[in-house]
Amino acid sequence: MGLPLKHLFDLPDGMIYLDGNSLGPLPSATPTRIEKTLRSEWGAHLITGWNVDGWMAAPTKVGDRVGRLIGAEPGTTVLGDTLSIKVHQALSAALTLRPDRRVILSDTGNFPSDLYMAQGLIQTLNRGHDLRTVAPERVEDAITPEVAAVLLTHVDYRTGRRHDIARLTQAAHAAGAVMIWDLAHSAGAIPVDFAASHAEFAVGCTYKYLNAGPGAPAFISVRPDVVGRIDPALSGWLGHEAPFAFDPDYRPGFGIERMRVGTPPILQIAALEAALDIWDRVDMAELDAARVALSEQFIAEVEARCPDLTLASPRDPAARGSQVAFRFAEGYAAMQALIDRRVIGDFRAPDIMRFGITPLYLDADDIVAAVDVLEDVLVNRLWDRPEYLTRKAVT
Repeated sequence: MGLPLKHLFDLPDGMIYLDGNSLGPLPSATPTRIEKTLRSEWGAHLITGWNVDGWMAAPTKVGDRVGRLIGAEPGTTVLGDTLSIKVHQALSAALTLRPDRRVILSDTGNFPSDLYMAQGLIQTLNRGHDLRTVAPERVEDAITPEVAAVLLTHVDYRTGRRHDIARLTQAAHAAGAVMIWDLAHSAGAIPVDFAASHAEFAVGCTYKYLNAGPGAPAFISVRPDVVGRIDPALSGWLGHEAPFAFDPDYRPGFGIERMRVGTPPILQIAALEAALDIWDRVDMAELDAARVALSEQFIAEVEARCPDLTLASPRDPAARGSQVAFRFAEGYAAMQALIDRRVIGDFRAPDIMRFGITPLYLDADDIVAAVDVLEDVLVNRLWDRPEYLTRKAVT
């Protein structure tokens, strides 16, 4: 089972792409869309493109299209910068909202960059804040009255295990804490209802399941009753109330506009727009049903044919995102052997082989073909070659 949308992507012949959880493939319409931005907008209009082509409004206009995919209310999502910057913005704002508390709570499975941003912010503030991390299954019990903010990634980047957004947000609010969700591995992967959760912040990237390309802009969504109370720590020019007044003193813009920082990456937003045209044709419930069917098929095939691998993802499809992970002591080398044979996944230390199950461009035949290659690599020890054992810069 898959969705009848594979023809909308430029996938190399003979390749089975199981790494959309890391970088989505190229939508067929993207080069034409970027060419239009280059020639008909930048080339023809030069600096007037900021007005005549709507470049200045693009971060919020296109942000709303991303917001729809995570269940955010219109006017509450803006694009720009990187995910690390958006984490910093959300976390610094959360701490300002709880000035009498000093604990940031996260879990040991969180993406390291989120934790790094928290550590750096604590050092910068120098007000005695503490980053507390607990095992993912212990998060709810660890939300105590001294916690200012709970910072969690919805779907674990290694195993695909997912948190219960509604339950943990409710627990955070019951304790008086602010809730921040990183949706990097959720947006475009599984249904999300940010508005219904009542969480204060959501952040994420657009180059994974949303297929906007390497370096594509990040997003931040803020609950509408909260955004007006935020005094942004990163008070960038384009987050100013009136950027072209050139006021030497910062005044935060209205609503979600105040979460803008730097100049919008117009070419990358154009690529995102082309990708979002595909998402306009996707029903998220249908996508989720296809995700479950394909991932269950993949797990069954691997466990029947590759006994050296151990499932690292949750067994229950409702408890994981749109990726499946297996543990194997020689997982890095095995993944390199797979990649050489045109089955593309990736590896995360110390022993996890990750496979993105993305129904936009995968179907049941792809799953069978991928496991055929995986079985051959493992049974015949094709991974046991010097060139596969040497670690590359990107794993």
